[in-house]
Amino acid sequence: MKPITHIHHISAIVGDAQETYDFYTKILKLTLIKQTVNYDDTKIYHLYFSNHKTNSDMVLTFFNWPNQYKGRIGAGQIGRLAFRIPKDSMAEWEMYLNAQGVKTRQTHTFNQATLEFEDIHGLTLALVESEEERDTSDIMGFHGVTMLSANPEATTGLLQEDLQLEYVTTTKENVQYQTVGEVHHQVIVESVALEKLRRWGVGIFHHIAWSVPNDDEHVAWQHHFRNKGLNVTEVKERFYFHAIYMKEPGHLVFEFATAGPGFTIDEDIESLGNHLQLPPFYEERRYEIESHLTPLKLN
Repeated sequence: MKPITHIHHISAIVGDAQETYDFYTKILKLTLIKQTVNYDDTKIYHLYFSNHKTNSDMVLTFFNWPNQYKGRIGAGQIGRLAFRIPKDSMAEWEMYLNAQGVKTRQTHTFNQATLEFEDIHGLTLALVESEEERDTSDIMGFHGVTMLSANPEATTGLLQEDLQLEYVTTTKENVQYQTVGEVHHQVIVESVALEKLRRWGVGIFHHIAWSVPNDDEHVAWQHHFRNKGLNVTEVKERFYFHAIYMKEPGHLVFEFATAGPGFTIDEDIESLGNHLQLPPFYEERRYEIESHLTPLKLN
């Protein structure tokens, strides 16, 4: 198989859907590109956001749990997601977020200046400057993630040997890799394994999805990891892409998702995110499904 070139998407569990929409569009200035439901639990939203409607290098998705059951951060999850922002824009973002009531703190979590904060539901986020200058300070895409592994050595081995990520550096706190595509997504594995496993709930990242170019490569990845003795799912029809899932040795959930068919299969670019979209196999249940959802107020 070819090396993994970039992150396809990252999915997290959060609370109220309207609060999610308001935070990510009004505070972080992202765009809702798809509103649908969780295909495995059609009573909850599955919302997709990006920094603009045509970018396939940054898709952030949310499962909106209406019961607000709080999760627990632990081994087997993404620890923090960082967005990439233009050069010399961090001070502006810090003042802006603080003015919006979002608490921030400056760290070196991503082995360089990092501005950490949480979203409305406690999801752990960050901003990291790139070397690229822009006319605006808007988010440019994913910078990368930290990983909390129950077995850091096994996780780093899989990232380097199987996914063929490029090794960058080792510090006292972590080991850093990056994807090999045009946009280098950083992947930082914390060196110390947390004693407790994560508990699914609001404020917890659920999985990271790696992008594969086509169905043939997709099946090759499935066979590769099954041959290594890992439990890999059957191919799941996600309508906008095909997906397989597995739990890597450090208990993180890895998804491998195809690049296509893409988000314009059921609506054009100008209309992305404006209406609830259901796949054909759920369309006959639209009235039932909509009865469980509170319509989003888009503005």
